[in-house]
Amino acid sequence: TMASLIRMARRTYSTKLTDHQVALMARSLPKRESIPGVQHILVVASGKGGVGKSTVAANFACSLAKLGARVGLLDGDIFGPSIPLLMNVHSEPLINENNQIIPPQNYNVKCLSMGMLTPTEGAIIWRGPLVMSAIQRLLKGAAWSPLDVLVVDTPPGTGDVHLSLTQHAPITGVILVTTPHKAAVDVTIRGAEMYHKLKVPILGLVENMRYSICDSCKERTEFFKGPSKLSNKLPTTIISLPLESHIAECGESGVPVVIKHPNSEYAKLFSQLASHVWSILEMKNETNEVK
Repeated sequence: TMASLIRMARRTYSTKLTDHQVALMARSLPKRESIPGVQHILVVASGKGGVGKSTVAANFACSLAKLGARVGLLDGDIFGPSIPLLMNVHSEPLINENNQIIPPQNYNVKCLSMGMLTPTEGAIIWRGPLVMSAIQRLLKGAAWSPLDVLVVDTPPGTGDVHLSLTQHAPITGVILVTTPHKAAVDVTIRGAEMYHKLKVPILGLVENMRYSICDSCKERTEFFKGPSKLSNKLPTTIISLPLESHIAECGESGVPVVIKHPNSEYAKLFSQLASHVWSILEMKNETNEVK
């Protein structure tokens, strides 16, 4: 009956796991191992779709490379890969003698995506276990080394890809992306909560599309009323990006804005983001050396 089902559910959720049960559950989880030759893994994430994660990931990766970092960009969106288009890397990657995928390189960034391995017109219809094994293959079955930073663009939500990433490799930190819409902010808070629970540090927030800047007169037009503070449940905003008129054109031509328009306000903001995150990584490197 329904009453017995509810009682059973309550018992299940209220039961404290014994040490033996915890050990049994841990057995089935993958071993979290660092990727040889990759110093840091940074995840770009948001609970909500359509907030510009992939655009942020691509421009951020290129901005880090401009600072002199050795950078990789992994497209973690199995069902809707967009990194091949944004970074103009469409060719199927080669395999080396160790059966590792060799990520093709553009703009000094090594790139890898499921979109390079599957026909563009075909739909990928997979259950969770296949998604997780695909992520593991792209993450650990590729010749990423040597890299200072591997940037991972993730799909919307808090599902298989995010869990697989955090279970298989040590994540240095997460950069959250959101627009100021309440619907986006609320879902981003859930995404932040997931990473808190997984004990993955959140490095900060990128706020996207709050305003635009006129190309001719440079006047700033705000799309949202009130102060820029999003929510006290979200981390500090590192940068607030404008809705840039060149984004669509650059995205479709496969040249990130920071490469095509390096002197734009948009590119300068990404330089700030890259410098900010790079300083955090250098501090972590120094801390690890002391240990």
